[in-house]
Amino acid sequence: MILRLDRILIPLPKTDSPDPNAAAAVQELLGGKYGEMSTLMNYTFQSFNMRGRNQIRPFYDLVANIAAEEYGHIELVSYTINMLLTGASKRNPDPASAPLDEIKNARNSYHWIAAGQTALPVDSQGNPWNGTFVTATGNLKMDLLFNFHLECGARANKIRAYESTSNPTARAMIGFLLVRGGLHIVAYAKALEKLSGVPVGKLLPIPDISNKKFPEARKHEENGEHLRLYQYSPQDYAQAGVIWNGPHPEDGKECTFQHLPKDYGAPAPDLEPEPQLTAPLDADTLKDMAKKLGAK
Repeated sequence: MILRLDRILIPLPKTDSPDPNAAAAVQELLGGKYGEMSTLMNYTFQSFNMRGRNQIRPFYDLVANIAAEEYGHIELVSYTINMLLTGASKRNPDPASAPLDEIKNARNSYHWIAAGQTALPVDSQGNPWNGTFVTATGNLKMDLLFNFHLECGARANKIRAYESTSNPTARAMIGFLLVRGGLHIVAYAKALEKLSGVPVGKLLPIPDISNKKFPEARKHEENGEHLRLYQYSPQDYAQAGVIWNGPHPEDGKECTFQHLPKDYGAPAPDLEPEPQLTAPLDADTLKDMAKKLGAK
C-alpha cells in the first residue's frame, strides 16, 4: 500500500516564460526508456515479485524504498512539464480566434492536442512508455545489475536534458534528481558489492561528471541529500540500512538510512486554467458545479 501526501519533493520555481520545447525534452525523463516511469515500474515489479524475500530482506527493503521514492519523482517531472507548458498558447476560449496557432510549431503536439498542455506517459518524441522496459528476472544479482545500469542511463539523459535548456523550473527539477538518482546508483553499487564482493562503486560516477558541476544539484549535495536514503514507511522496509551504510564513494562521507522528515518537500503547484483548451472547464460550468456541490 502507498500513503500519498499532497506535496512534491522540492519547491519548483515558477518559469519566467512558457517553454513547450523544453517540456518536450523533459518528457524523455518521464516516459523514455531510462525515464522515471521505467525506474518506478522496474523496482515496483521487482519488489512485488521477489521470492524468498525473508532470506534476502535487506535487498528487498532497499528496492522497495527506492520504488516508493520513484513515485515522487514521476510527480515532480510531471509538474515540471506542466509548468513549462502553462501559458504556452493564447488564453482565449473563442475557437475562431485560433488560440493554438502560436504553439503549433512546438515539437510535441500531443501536449496540447491530447492533454490540455500537460504531461503524458510518453518520451521526447511522443512514443508511449511501455512495459517492455521492465526487467524483473527473479534473479537478484541480475536485477540489481540491471538497476545499476538503468540509473546510470537515466543520469546520462538528465545531464543531456539539463544541457538542453536554461529554464529555471526544468533545471531545479533535474538538479535534484541528479542527486537522488545518483544516490540510487550508489545504493545498487553497494548492494552488488555486498552480494558479490565486487567493488562496483569504483566505476562511479557514470557519466564521468560530478554533480558539483550543476549549481542546482550542488546545493542539495551540500545539504547532504546524496547521503540519506529514506525509509518510506513508518515501520516497514527497515533493513535497507544493512546495505546503505559506510562511506560514499565520491566524498567519503557517511551514508545514513532514516525516515523522511515531516516537513520534507513543498506544496504542489496549483496549475492555472487554460480556457482555450477547456482545461479544466469553462467558468459557467464550474460555477454551476460549485453550486450543485454546495461549494464556494
